[in-house]
Amino acid sequence: MLSFVNLSQQKERLYRQTVKIGKVSLNYFVSNASIPLLNDDILRLNTLIKEATSVEGLLYAIIVNHNQIIKAHTDINKINMVFEKFDNVEDERREDDVTYFNYFSESGGQILNLTQPIVFKNKELGEVHVGVSIDFIEKLIHKERLSIIAITVFIILFGIGIAVWLGLRFSRPIQDLVLATQEIGSGNYQHKIILARNDELGNLATAFNRMGDELWKNSLMQQSFGKYIGSEVLDMIMANPESDWLKGHKNEATIVFTDIRGFTSYSEVKEPEEIVDALNEYFEIATQVIQDHGGYVDKFIGDAVLGVFGVPVYHKEHAERAVRASIDMQKEFRKERGKGNNLLQSVGISINSGVVVSGNIGSQDKMEYTVIGDSVNVASRLNSLAGPGEIIISKSVYVYLGDMISVEPLSPQYIKGKTEPIETFKLLSINKKRHAETSK
Repeated sequence: MLSFVNLSQQKERLYRQTVKIGKVSLNYFVSNASIPLLNDDILRLNTLIKEATSVEGLLYAIIVNHNQIIKAHTDINKINMVFEKFDNVEDERREDDVTYFNYFSESGGQILNLTQPIVFKNKELGEVHVGVSIDFIEKLIHKERLSIIAITVFIILFGIGIAVWLGLRFSRPIQDLVLATQEIGSGNYQHKIILARNDELGNLATAFNRMGDELWKNSLMQQSFGKYIGSEVLDMIMANPESDWLKGHKNEATIVFTDIRGFTSYSEVKEPEEIVDALNEYFEIATQVIQDHGGYVDKFIGDAVLGVFGVPVYHKEHAERAVRASIDMQKEFRKERGKGNNLLQSVGISINSGVVVSGNIGSQDKMEYTVIGDSVNVASRLNSLAGPGEIIISKSVYVYLGDMISVEPLSPQYIKGKTEPIETFKLLSINKKRHAETSK
């Protein structure tokens, strides 16, 4: 493309150079033709232009008087004839008193015609016409254009040849890598690439196999370990396994404690398989709702569930999330108990907010991420006050949410570990969501 642009510029330069050469001849004739034309000296005028055609590229020279009668011509047969204007004129231009344009001759040749008036003492006696062939420009440009096309075609064919060779050389290992990618994408992390090469593709195959091993290990950890510690805790461990964040932190959180009323008597009259199925459905609903509201299930304690909001991922509105999760949980229990699981109609829930200590607790052989503290104990002991389908909250939760919730005050209650009775409330409802706006 650059070559064609350059050719176009070269063509214009050649054309301008031809115009200059034509002007030289034109000026020569104009300078020497005024006196002979004034004297109507046809012999001298024709002698002046006789040798014009001997100049390479100069096709004709014509001298006409003011009546457009030809007085001198390189073709002597046209002398004294009326000068006829040129047909098919293209690209006419004017520079000072010289006019020039292109046209095609009857034989098809392209000609540059230059015209300049003959002036003597400010009187126009006639004009001179000079014709210069510009076919050589097109021939040169055409020749160069063919050369450029030939070189371009050669480069393209050579490039295609190299591309085909490289494609054949690398297509098989690339296909193996594509297949391996599909296998990894489908979960087959143990798929291996057998590629004995000492180049980048060989290195890539080795790295790919190593990646598959790591993904397989991570998958095993997520599938097994994640079931014990919860997805959010697992994500934090996987994101920064060497961090000391598991060593222990103290911050505010809200604890949700659920328990089944009358579970002992229920388990005495039911088959073990039925009990396990009913418990699993109960745990599934509780876990899903807690996670949907940004909390995590700390542990299952018999038929009880300990849910935590605010750790390990802190949410400013942890109390609101816990209350909404508890209300939604009871709704799900009521919705699903019609399918025959009587345990779901007997779930009592208690909620307490306060400072907890969270971290990795245990021994070198057995570790557990959990929360401890008085706030956790209070939430657990408040649960005994919650009847089937009820939600009991502490004063700290009520203070957090204020007029967002509707409650029924209960009489102060003594609980284990407290010397003074504590204020409790039965949760009735909660107003329109606020924590989404707070997050913004």
